[in-house]
Amino acid sequence: MENKYNLRSPAVKRLMKEAAELRDPTEHYHAQPLEDNLFEWHFSVRGPPDSDFDGGVYHGRIILPPEYPMKPPSIILLTPNGRFEVGKKICLSISGHHPETWQPSWSIRTALIAIIGFMPTKGEGAIGSLDYTPEERRTLAKKRSLEFCCETCGCTMHSALLALSHNSNTSPQDHKAKELAQQINFKAESSSSRQPVENGSEDRTSTLTQADNSTSAGQKSSFVSQAGEAQMPPATVVEEPQIHTATSSTCPLSPRQRHTQQHTQHAQHDQRDGPEPTVSIVALTPTPQQPQDRSHAGSAVLIVVLTLALATLIFRRIYLAHEFDYDL
Repeated sequence: MENKYNLRSPAVKRLMKEAAELRDPTEHYHAQPLEDNLFEWHFSVRGPPDSDFDGGVYHGRIILPPEYPMKPPSIILLTPNGRFEVGKKICLSISGHHPETWQPSWSIRTALIAIIGFMPTKGEGAIGSLDYTPEERRTLAKKRSLEFCCETCGCTMHSALLALSHNSNTSPQDHKAKELAQQINFKAESSSSRQPVENGSEDRTSTLTQADNSTSAGQKSSFVSQAGEAQMPPATVVEEPQIHTATSSTCPLSPRQRHTQQHTQHAQHDQRDGPEPTVSIVALTPTPQQPQDRSHAGSAVLIVVLTLALATLIFRRIYLAHEFDYDL
């Protein structure tokens, strides 16, 4: 295999070093590359103790990119387990689904320990995850998993790992797996899990926007009311439309929305009970009268000026004509 690859490649150097470190199987995991492909590894991991996967041994594939370790590997389970889908790339923050969270210091050993640590966690609709019942997972662990034999590498689960010792339940690998499971976040990519959150944020944004519009409308109506009292006759009343604050039936009102609603209710109550009806809200803003009056006044002044100028020219022409006759 050494003659097949460029030994100067960082990925080849790293993978050969890790292959040498993982050559001997342990009680909890084992992984080695295929004989004809250094960038495809097959691994076996033991189910974590005191879980639904206790007693099971699970087999899978690791596909490494040419840019490894700068880019993460893809992980595929081949043994039915009830936690991850078979033959599908699973979604972990340590896998190829999330290169933004991958760290080059992580290795294949880290990925194996992370898989063991993630098995007891909930799938929550993530890509490649399953949520079988505990009974189904125990059945798959103690029967189906041990009967599995890989057709590609020829590995059987009965002899893939070393036999457990008496103190294996408290081994450092188990503690390390739990620590990694707490450090490496499980990335849930289900659209159904994201949709309620997105809809909720949209509803909250819409509610706040409508509350802002209601507040600005109340301020605007107060200004229009004062202007209407000065310009319109007291008997003229503009019908006030009802304002409904749009809020979600499942979300409580914010302080800003409650203030807007109370302000609107007080304005309506004052209009109904007051001695003289006043305009509190105008549905459509009336056209200002002062700009129109100014435009009419300007037009009249312009017409007068033009008329005077024309009259001056006419009188001057008549005067010049009479002066010319006098000279003759």
